[in-house]
Amino acid sequence: MLTIPRNAPSTAREADPQALALSALGWILSDGDRAERLLALTGLTPDALREGLGRREVLGAVLEFLAGHEPDLLAAAGELGVSPQALADAARRIGA
Repeated sequence: MLTIPRNAPSTAREADPQALALSALGWILSDGDRAERLLALTGLTPDALREGLGRREVLGAVLEFLAGHEPDLLAAAGELGVSPQALADAARRIGA
C-alpha cells in the first residue's frame, strides 16, 4: 500500500500561482503579528487587500513578502506542503 506524505508538494497549487498566493495569504493572515507586518511592509490596507485579492499586483506582493523573510518562506512552504522554490516560482509567474 502506497501512502502520500502529509507535506507532499501539490502540483495543482504549484501549477496555479494565484491559488498558491491565496493559500500563502491565508497562512500569513493566520497570525496577527505576521498579518500586521504584511500590511506595514507592503503598504496595503485591509480594504485594499480585500479588494485586490484577484489582482496580480496584490498576490505578487504577498509572495514577495514571504520571499523577503526566509523564516516565513520556509514555514509557509512547510505548512502549505510545497517547496520554498515553488513559492518563489509563483511570484515570478505572477509577475511580482
